[in-house]
Order: sequence, then C-alpha cells, then structure tokens
Amino acid sequence: MAKITSIKASDGPSKKEEADTPTITRKKVVVKDKKSTKTKRKEMKAAEKKVALEKKSDKKPFILFRPFVYLGRYIRDSWKELRQVRWPNRKATWKMVLAVIIYTAIFMVFILLLDLFFTWLSNLILAK
Repeated sequence: MAKITSIKASDGPSKKEEADTPTITRKKVVVKDKKSTKTKRKEMKAAEKKVALEKKSDKKPFILFRPFVYLGRYIRDSWKELRQVRWPNRKATWKMVLAVIIYTAIFMVFILLLDLFFTWLSNLILAK
C-alpha cells in the first residue's frame, strides 16, 4: 500500500534557507541576423497591407455592386482555401474509388435481399 503524505504550505523551505542558496540567472543572447530583420520587415509590410485591406473592405459598396463584390470575395476566399488543400496522389485516389464501389455493391446486395424478403413476405401474407 502506498504511503500518502500531506504537505502544508508551511512545510516548504524557510526564508533563511532560501537566502543561503545562491540564485542562478541566465541572460538572453540576442543575435541579430540580416535575414531575420529582412523577413521581419516583410512580415510587417504584409501585416500593414492586411490591415489596410481590412479597413478598405469595411466600407460598404454601393447597393447595386454588393452582389458582385460579395461574389468576388467568395471566389477569392475559396481559391485561398483550395490552395491549402492537400490533394491525394493517384494511388490513394484509386484506393478510395475502389472502396466506394465495393461499399456501393455491398449496400446494393443488402437492399436487394431486403426487397426480395419483403416481397416474399407480402406474397405469403396476401396468399397470391
């Protein structure tokens, strides 16, 4: 059986013991790289452009142009999403196609058997 010990807040090291132990501090070394500053500048410019675009897009277009503006935004956002999709290769695609065909065939046989059973049952009940 495991021994359980309870610890109280006062059970910790005393202030006197803490004063005796030396403290270790670490300094952060910052290395500036030309590439990192360039990428930071590019990121800042991209962020500024994004903020400017958001401010620009906050304006409501004239009521006659709204459907076209919304359609354009939809197409643009859809294109961004499609670029992020990881498409399967040819082998994986054929595996999925075959799985769908096999599932469809099994389900078709199942429905066919149910149809035959209920047809037989209805003929038995109606005594044709």
